[in-house]
Amino acid sequence: MIDGDRRKAEILKALQQAEKPISATSFAKEFGVSRQIVVGDVALLRAAGENIIATARGYLLERESTKLISKIAVQHSPEQTAEELHTIVAHGGEVIDVVVEHPLYGELVGGLHLTTQQDVEAFVAEAKRLEVTLLSELTAGIHLHTIAYEAIENLTEIKQALSEKGILYEENRHV
Repeated sequence: MIDGDRRKAEILKALQQAEKPISATSFAKEFGVSRQIVVGDVALLRAAGENIIATARGYLLERESTKLISKIAVQHSPEQTAEELHTIVAHGGEVIDVVVEHPLYGELVGGLHLTTQQDVEAFVAEAKRLEVTLLSELTAGIHLHTIAYEAIENLTEIKQALSEKGILYEENRHV
């Protein structure tokens, strides 16, 4: 078993080389430690200034992007989650996060980093498997997504498609 400093260096190195998220469980198996030890290592790396993002599928190192970024407001039932996410990705968007406004904590943000239809399927399957409450359920389905996209046309297409599905939150909409 390697010591904590070397383990943290190896975690950081793996994240720098990774194209996809790496789970704490994967790191734990690799280093022969508990998942909680890895979670602590990552917390220490983040506290030291490393831009490590925790997603539902594992850890990522945040990288500079040339993509455009916008927030969109949406509202839908939990059953429409897959449809919403698939729509955004199908029109060239990356779903970076979900944001809800909580009465006690203020803004709550959940990292998603969904870039492919397979990412969406994996997220939806994991939510179902874990039987968790989605953040959007805390706010009657109203939430924001930060999305990244290549061209303004992508944003226009995403909004139009979501509007046609009744998912885009619009001023005169009553649910």
